[in-house]
Amino acid sequence: MKQIDISYRTLFAELSQRALDAQFEADFPLEGRFVTVPVKGKAYWYFDLPTPDGPDKRRYVGPVADPEITARVNDHKEIKDNIKERRRLVGTLKRSAGLAGPDPFAGDVTKALAEAGLFRLRAVLIGSVAFSCYPGLLGVRMPSTAMQTGDADYAQDFAISAEIGDSLPPILDVLQSVDPAFRAVPHQADRAKVVAFTNAKGYRVEFLTGNRGSDEYSGKPSPMPALGGASAESLRFLDYLIYEPVRTVLLHREGVSVIVPAPERYAVHKLIVSSRRLTDAVGRAKRDKDLHQASLLAQALVETRQSDILAEAYEEAWARGNSWQEGIRVGLDAMPDPGRNAFATALGSPMAKSTRATE
Repeated sequence: MKQIDISYRTLFAELSQRALDAQFEADFPLEGRFVTVPVKGKAYWYFDLPTPDGPDKRRYVGPVADPEITARVNDHKEIKDNIKERRRLVGTLKRSAGLAGPDPFAGDVTKALAEAGLFRLRAVLIGSVAFSCYPGLLGVRMPSTAMQTGDADYAQDFAISAEIGDSLPPILDVLQSVDPAFRAVPHQADRAKVVAFTNAKGYRVEFLTGNRGSDEYSGKPSPMPALGGASAESLRFLDYLIYEPVRTVLLHREGVSVIVPAPERYAVHKLIVSSRRLTDAVGRAKRDKDLHQASLLAQALVETRQSDILAEAYEEAWARGNSWQEGIRVGLDAMPDPGRNAFATALGSPMAKSTRATE
């Protein structure tokens, strides 16, 4: 696996910051003001925007403890955007550094949701669209085939959605601004709730959340107050994936500021979910893709001298109990040798699976 030149890694970091600055400027006009609000013992930034005939409109910004958010609050009046320059940076990173962007339609969907405030409300881009961000984030080249997808998935923690006190505009309206053919898909277990949307070509946008406490929530839609009328599918293991996500940029148009899972968690999570795929043709294809992505990320983390964080993510998942351990074992057994050996290197053993199978 080949690392990209340091100059391109610097450009990617610069683009990531510029994209976040631009989104911040669009979300928070200069005529408003930032205030801190205590919530359950923690401080959060909110933005109060004056309205002509009523009280200020309050919008969620982020935790005061987040240094990037607080820095942008402090520097808000100094932020300047240049769309043309950002487009140039995206083009350079694609052409010269060999970094791939997402499928253009997936990029347009994610851009529309970002502009509507999805990532400001601490949602996380997951799945293969998120995977397309990791080569630039880690500074390595990866095959574009690992990033192909026919859907886009987004996740939000239920507690955040319930407590944030803010919401997106209607999700269907946002999606139809990209493609008027988008329609809501009623959930099979509760047809009054919607967790997914699809268009005439079968492109699917789905919202997910972590399973809250027990398996009784699995497979059932969870109401999400911040998601503009959408609910979310409750999935086991998802809370692990979206814990402490990272900011980066999607190489689409002028760059889209997004939040994605930490790459080490993505790799371990894919190990586990690969073991739970169905055994039909579609399930096998998804399993192979899971393992391919996990393998590439494990190799990239080892190559870029980040074995320690991969090992920490692995150990955290292992400590969660028997079903997690079984998923890891099965995933490692099926993983291509380069990926399994990368996990082994991170864990400091000849083969990752043998270090755990006898514990």
